[in-house]
Amino acid sequence: MLNVEIDTGSGFCGGVIRAVTRAEEVLARGVRLYSLGAIVHNEEELSRLSKKGLVTIQQVADIPEGETVLIRAHGEPPSTYEAAAGRKLEVIDCSCPVVLQLQRNIREAYARLHADGQHGQVLIFGRVGHAEVLGLLGQVGGDALVLEDAAMLEEALQSGAIDLSQPLEIFSQTTKSPDEYDALCQRLISRGAKLMVHDTICAQVASRHERLSAFAAGHDIILFVSGKQSSNGKVLSDLCLSVNPRTYLIGGAADLDASWFRDGQSVGVCGATSTPKWLLEEVAEAVRNLII
Repeated sequence: MLNVEIDTGSGFCGGVIRAVTRAEEVLARGVRLYSLGAIVHNEEELSRLSKKGLVTIQQVADIPEGETVLIRAHGEPPSTYEAAAGRKLEVIDCSCPVVLQLQRNIREAYARLHADGQHGQVLIFGRVGHAEVLGLLGQVGGDALVLEDAAMLEEALQSGAIDLSQPLEIFSQTTKSPDEYDALCQRLISRGAKLMVHDTICAQVASRHERLSAFAAGHDIILFVSGKQSSNGKVLSDLCLSVNPRTYLIGGAADLDASWFRDGQSVGVCGATSTPKWLLEEVAEAVRNLII
C-alpha cells in the first residue's frame, strides 16, 4: 500500500484564483468571454474552462468588436488596453495586484534612471517571452534588458550590453527562484555594478521554496503536477528534483507509471502556482488506486 500526501501549500496562487473565479462568474451569466492568452499555464484547467465557454486567443485583433476580454493575472502592456479600447471591448482586468505594483515600480525606476541626463538601465530577471515579462517590458517601451539565467548575464557583461559605469536597477519576474535571483544580483555587485535591487518575487511563491524542499525530502517519491508552459512549475519541479532525485514531473494522472512505485513507499503530490487543487487530488486518488 502506498502512503500518499498532498502538499497543503500547493495549488493556485491568489492571483490565479482571482482570475479563474472571475472568469467562471462571467461565463455563468452567459457572456461570451475571450481570454487574452492562456488564463493559466495548465492544460487540464484550460480544458475545463474551455468546456464552460472560455475562448483563448493570442491577440486583441482576434476578438470581434464589442465583445468581452479577460486580462489574466500575468498583466499586459499599455498597448493592449489601447488596442482593446480601439475595438470597443469590455475589459475584465484580472491582473495580479503584485504584478501591477511591479509594473509601477519599473516605470518609476526607468524615470529615475533617465532623469538629469542619466543613461541608467533597467534589468529584469525572467523568462524571455513570458507573458508577465512582456507586460513589464511594455511599461518602458521595451527599453530594458531581460536576463534568464547566469549564462545570459555573463554574455551581457562580456558584450557590453550591460554598462557597469551607469546606475542599474534590477527586478525579478514574480514567480522566479529567490536563490537564483540573489545569485544574479551578487554577481553584478561583485563586478562593481552600481545596483539597486528590488525584492519583487511574490511572497506566496518565495515561501513555497523552503516548504517544498522539506516536503520533497520527506517522501520516497515526489509527483510534481504542472502544465508544460508553467515557468513557476519548471522552477519548483527543479527544486524538488534537487532535493529528491525520485521526482517525476507530470501533467496529470494519465502520466503515472506503476513501475515508479514500490509497496509501502510514501508519495508526495505537489504542484505549481498554476496547478489546480482538483488536479492534485485527482492524481493522489489515481496513485492510491494503482496496482503495483
